[in-house]
Formats: sequence, C-alpha cells, structure tokens
Amino acid sequence: MNPRLGKRRAPGIALPLLTALATLALAWPGTAAELTRRELADGFVPLFNGSDLSGWDGDPLLWSVAGGSIVGTTDGRPLSANSFLVSEREFGDFVLRFEVKLRNGNSGMQFRSEQTERWTVRGYQADFASGKGWGNLHGEGLPRGLILDGWQDRAEHVVGTGWNRIEVLCEGYRIRISVNGTVTNDVLDPGALTGVLAMQLHRGEPMRVEFRNIRIRTLGGRSTPSASDSIH
Repeated sequence: MNPRLGKRRAPGIALPLLTALATLALAWPGTAAELTRRELADGFVPLFNGSDLSGWDGDPLLWSVAGGSIVGTTDGRPLSANSFLVSEREFGDFVLRFEVKLRNGNSGMQFRSEQTERWTVRGYQADFASGKGWGNLHGEGLPRGLILDGWQDRAEHVVGTGWNRIEVLCEGYRIRISVNGTVTNDVLDPGALTGVLAMQLHRGEPMRVEFRNIRIRTLGGRSTPSASDSIH
C-alpha cells in the first residue's frame, strides 16, 4: 500500500456537536439508530430512515420498506433490463457502510454513477452475486464490465443468504471494497470522481435483495492520488 494512503487520525469533534448528532440519529427509526458512537464522532449520517424511501427514487412496483429494511424483488415481475433504486444526492469522496442480504440472483451497490434514464444508471458497482462475485468491482454499463475480481479465495467471508456488512471507500481515484471486514479490492482507478448511489435488481430469474443500516461519511480536503500510485 502506498504509505501516503495509510490510516489517518480522525479529527476531534466537539461534545455539543456529538450530542446533537446522536440525538438526530436516534430520532430516525430502525436502522439509523444503529450508528455507533464512534461513527457519530467520525461524522457518519444515515441515508435510510428505516420507514420509507425518502431520498431514493425507484420503481414502486419493485422497491418497498419492510421490517426496517429496503426490499427489492422481481418476484412476479421479471425484468428484461436491470433496474435501480437511485439516490437523490451525488457523492464524491466518502466511506459508505451498509448491510445486505441476498436471497438469490445478482445485485450490487452503485457509486459515483450516472443516471442515464429513469431507474437506469452506469458506473462503478460493488457487486454481490449468489455463489460468486461478492465484493468485485464492476463497471455497470461501462465498456470494461468486470474491473477487478476480488472474490477468489475469499468466499468463506460471505454469510450465504444472511446479512453481510459492506464498506466502500472512495478517496480521489482510490476505491476500496470490504466484505465483513475483509478487503476484496483496493485499487486506484482513474474513472468518475462523483455521482449517485444506486441499489440493483438484476434482469433474469426472480430475485430478492434487502439493504439496511445505510450510512455515509463524506470526506473533504483530500489530495487526489495519481494513477501511477495504483494499489492492487
């Protein structure tokens, strides 16, 4: 790893601000209250309020909220093209954390992506697929397709059809994806530096995926690494 990209000490946060953030987070039902004290201190905020799809846009026939989770399913509604639940905001440099449970099929979390049509996007994706692909860096709608396969020799770190913890870090051209605390990709890729987030429902066989505890910490004031500093 490039030493310039090593861990940095998190800045301190005033007690009144920490108290205000804790009050705000606990005021959101369900998953938002799962922000840890450390995450609050670091500046994480919830992107899902646990009760409805505020802040997100997707086909209401495919996406809903149940039991404090965002649920996407194509049961009874097979797709001929991938469909997405898209964030209303764009993000550049950030640490994104969430939990995902995949019953079957293929899903993913888009980031730094572009909305091309309603509920259609292209760009980077942290990929999840039954029996393969967990934590791969994929280019949805991009000429490269699979950008980096981080799945090999890491299958034991995925909890089958249970909940899996995902973290995506984007800082300049650096992209790091982790599955249940295991890094599957850590690379510098000179692609888009900002864009929307989006959750995927894949065309083909009927499938179901759930997302919960979605939170993000935006990063600022960071220098952009050069492509010559590529991490593999």
